[in-house]
Amino acid sequence: MFDTMVITKAVAGFCAALLIFMLGKWVADTLYLPYGAAPQAYIIDLGEDETDAAEPVEEEEIDVMALYAEADAEAGSAQWRQCRACHQMTPDAHGVGPSLYGVVGRDIDGIDGFNYSGALSALGDVWTVEALNAFLENPRGTAPGTSMGFAGMRNLQDRLNLIAWMEAESQ
Repeated sequence: MFDTMVITKAVAGFCAALLIFMLGKWVADTLYLPYGAAPQAYIIDLGEDETDAAEPVEEEEIDVMALYAEADAEAGSAQWRQCRACHQMTPDAHGVGPSLYGVVGRDIDGIDGFNYSGALSALGDVWTVEALNAFLENPRGTAPGTSMGFAGMRNLQDRLNLIAWMEAESQ
């Protein structure tokens, strides 16, 4: 009943019909839409001016120090797990990265004998809460060329909790 020739004829017929359909569509598009799609006939006004969309949106200034005053050092100990793979929290004990004992208020390249990347000099002279916050958010964006491979912490409160925990552990 179904041999190879019948199946071949059916497939060829289907392909021919598809090609004829596609050719007909191409001819119809060429005849009836020679200049592309028609312009929009009616525009609905949403009440937004086009000039407002072009203006840049200003971000709110966040008072990092006010939020830092409310930071929870105990919650920061959970964030430390991400750091301890490369850093130590004891004085003069280094891992892949320098010891973070007493990092808040310390010179940025303040540990003698540790090979810092030159990219950190753009952050300033001292590790302030603001500098640490910016660096922990996006290390490679804040200090391009840094050798730190950490991707960063996106949550502001997590960063501030971690900084508060590091400061509390150093005392």
